[in-house]
Amino acid sequence: MENKTLEELELKNEAHYGEDSIKVLEGLEAVRKRPAMYIGDVGERGLHHLINEVVDNSIDEALAGYCKNIIVTLHSDGSCSVQDDGRGIPTGIHPEKKIPTLELVMCTLHAGGKFDKNSYKVSGGLHGVGVSCVNALSTVMTVTVEREGKIYQQTYREGIPVSGVEVIGDTNKTGTNTKFLPDPTIFKTVVFKFDKVADRLRELAFLNPQVNIVIKDEIEDIEEVYNYKGGLVDFVNYVDSANTAVTKPVLVTGSDEQFNTEVEICFQYNSSYSETLLSYVNNINTHEGGTHVSGFRSALTRTMNAYASNNKLVKNQLVGDDFREGLTAVVSVKVPEPLFEGQTKTKLGNGEIEGIVRQIVNEKLTQFLDSNPTEAKRIIDKANTAAEARIAAKKSRDLVRRKNALESSTLPGKLADCSMSTPEDCEIFIVEGDSAGGSAKQGRDRRFQAILPLKGKILNVQKAAPNKILENEEIRTIITAIGAGFSLSRDADSSNGNGKERDFDPEKSRYGKIILMADADVDGSHIRTLLLTFFFNFMRELITRGMLYIAQPPLYKIKKGKQEHYAYNDQERNETIERLRKDNPNSKLAVITEEGEELDNEEVRKTGIVISRFKGLGEMNPDQLWETTMNPETRTLLKVNIEDAAKANIVFQTLMGDKVEPRREFIEHNAQYVKNLDV
Repeated sequence: MENKTLEELELKNEAHYGEDSIKVLEGLEAVRKRPAMYIGDVGERGLHHLINEVVDNSIDEALAGYCKNIIVTLHSDGSCSVQDDGRGIPTGIHPEKKIPTLELVMCTLHAGGKFDKNSYKVSGGLHGVGVSCVNALSTVMTVTVEREGKIYQQTYREGIPVSGVEVIGDTNKTGTNTKFLPDPTIFKTVVFKFDKVADRLRELAFLNPQVNIVIKDEIEDIEEVYNYKGGLVDFVNYVDSANTAVTKPVLVTGSDEQFNTEVEICFQYNSSYSETLLSYVNNINTHEGGTHVSGFRSALTRTMNAYASNNKLVKNQLVGDDFREGLTAVVSVKVPEPLFEGQTKTKLGNGEIEGIVRQIVNEKLTQFLDSNPTEAKRIIDKANTAAEARIAAKKSRDLVRRKNALESSTLPGKLADCSMSTPEDCEIFIVEGDSAGGSAKQGRDRRFQAILPLKGKILNVQKAAPNKILENEEIRTIITAIGAGFSLSRDADSSNGNGKERDFDPEKSRYGKIILMADADVDGSHIRTLLLTFFFNFMRELITRGMLYIAQPPLYKIKKGKQEHYAYNDQERNETIERLRKDNPNSKLAVITEEGEELDNEEVRKTGIVISRFKGLGEMNPDQLWETTMNPETRTLLKVNIEDAAKANIVFQTLMGDKVEPRREFIEHNAQYVKNLDV
């Protein structure tokens, strides 16, 4: 037997794995221990998911025909309450568990009324973990139930009851009021955002025209009421408000008795080049689509193609992408037994739904086209125009490929490439302007950092056809430098496996990080927005893979004597000044304007605190740019994420589309949340 050193024995003890290593998490303890498993994450998204879970229960009551009013209140103490006029959660003793049913529902995972179809025909909450998770992740929760002539109430702390189910009064109403305060030891932020909550409630009101939904914010003293009698037609008009419609909304409804499934779809076409498709199953937003979406898309293509062929309206062979250009659609299905991918419910997997949706869309859309020949011709004409642009873009892309092949895939002359060749170790800075590009080239680490300076603002791709986009020199330069190709289909999943040529392949990217670096001013924000619009539309998989970043150059330099500090916003600037003044409270301030004009005297400059604001990246010398914005050890990068591609598309259409008024309203509405306009 080998002799073990003391160090090896200590390591063995630390790595001990025996019977006592097995832990059992009781009740809701598992939720508090691993909250991300149940609500996605513990950031802003997970925080707002708590409200969604509670509201979904009220919506399920509405789907069952028992709830007509829902009130969501963001209270001044940071808590949130959701009140409905449904049947009220049962409060009596559960026949099997011998505890109050309300307590069972609120404190036990997988306890709910949605595992059979007697209480709820369809529902969004399927796993019985929703409201109990909210309880577990709340410092305190109080549930008040009006039912059977009495008002019942029970309070919980961190998911544990601190009172019994008590009768606190009489009533002639029914309903449930759930009030909860998120636990700050669990979440990174516990501040609810009114707009984020309102977006979800608004879409629920569109999807359920029979329900009146109210949201109140006690801090901001805001109250909004959502009630849309037009349902999905109103929804499509709302989503398309920033665009110019070229057809009227088409409403398709139907049901399948065998699978007890209801289908409701509304769509219209606008003058843009992008598709916006929102999909829902039992009111749950399926961000990743699923079989209901594939059924709609395939039926749309087949039905439209058949109509165009029968009426001799086809100029070129039309494919699915041609019928998706400028399409705004909402697809909603009600399914008794939906199969989702995980608790966050982002993709529908029921195979039978695809056939059901395809059949209903084919039948109802054929009737619409035959009854509305003028509208039908407008749709086909738009598809023909899209096909012409697609064919022209393909020729332009092939020309770029041939040219690169003839030139041995020569990289753009303005690109200062890095010496390393392994993509995962390399990064490229796409920089605004030759001046900033020059500083970046001198300040970079040549081993792994490449610099691509851009001349001015790139084309607004939101309002341009694909062939026009490929004719833009700056965009061609970006495509060639990255080396991953270019997707001709906006928002297309380049890994769709549908047999098409793979135009864009992120695996071929020459860099693991693509970093957008522009000035910290309004012009810089515009350039970043233009670049983000391009990547979102045509290289989206770089974003979904976490490869796209935004550099954060400083706004200010604060200097006292030989000390130099950089601040990235007004708050950091003020904190730095306060810190420097601790040693010398009487230090005077000298401010240098963006133009470099000093507003105080030379004596202050020598002995006081000098604040200068960078007008642009070009003002920074190479060492400053490296230390503040490019050095991986000291820089700050913002990773670009897409939580909901369809909603992001709406934002891009609002900011970069044809209509001015929606853009003005968006900027004015969001200006209160930012001190420096950014994206």
